Amino acid sequence: MAEALKGGEKRWEDRSWTSRDGLKLHFRDYPGRNHPGSGQKPPILCFHGLTRNARDFEGLAERLAGDWRVICPDMRGRGDSDYARDPMSYTPAHYVADVEALLEAEGISRFIAIGTSLGGMMTMMLAAANSARIAAAVINDVGPQIDPVGLARIREYVGQGRSHETWVHAARALQETHRAIYPDWHLPDWLRMAKRCMVIGTGGRIVFDYDMKIAEPFEADQGPGPETAVMWGMYESLARSPLLVLRGAHSDILSAEVAARMKVRAAAAELVTVPGVGHAPTLDEDEAVAAIGRLLARAA
Repeated sequence: MAEALKGGEKRWEDRSWTSRDGLKLHFRDYPGRNHPGSGQKPPILCFHGLTRNARDFEGLAERLAGDWRVICPDMRGRGDSDYARDPMSYTPAHYVADVEALLEAEGISRFIAIGTSLGGMMTMMLAAANSARIAAAVINDVGPQIDPVGLARIREYVGQGRSHETWVHAARALQETHRAIYPDWHLPDWLRMAKRCMVIGTGGRIVFDYDMKIAEPFEADQGPGPETAVMWGMYESLARSPLLVLRGAHSDILSAEVAARMKVRAAAAELVTVPGVGHAPTLDEDEAVAAIGRLLARAA
């Protein structure tokens, strides 16, 4: 495993690619021993959730870097990537097209996908287009059927342009909104999350690190993606590869019943419930770390 960061040493390279509609998009490139690639190990691509960015995978990428090349994109409208000219392009189909452009630019023909929430949907869509290139996959707390309770909760906060005076204020605000998801977290945990999903804005206040207009297609019912029956077919495209399905024990997005059906529809998949969290596991939990390790051992 890669050594931990020492003295704030930066373990990744900031790189970019261009979308088919001309946006400059950013990704973190954590090198592996074979980088830029000798074909011995496929790179790991990490796809974040709706309001998140590449920093979501800091812990995971730092653990795996060196043994694996890890690529963490900021999807359009997030992090250091350009905001879309047309907010109605903030849809899963456009995000997948952006990833296709990244794969082409980097010459990646086979990869391991780790997708959280929206990123898990993107993983299913990428597999449906060409499952042979997916060496293994992690679907983190999402499935072909999404619980409407969780969708309603997300609609309550996505696109709300709140700002905060200090990082502690930002952390406390996140705690107020999401305490039911991470009931055992303390202030340092909330501060870590705040610094992953927020930045210091132009006015010196702390703001969320995404374009508030990502809410527009989501509110217009275009955000959740294809119909359920179609998504089940896309999910089954992953059944040919080593597959891990993670579910937060208190998730209001991926129900226990749907997760159990996912296991049945992909018999070789491992289903792991992460205790004590809701939507979504951070992938830093002991159970998630161990399960991802088992998956990568199968894929290596």
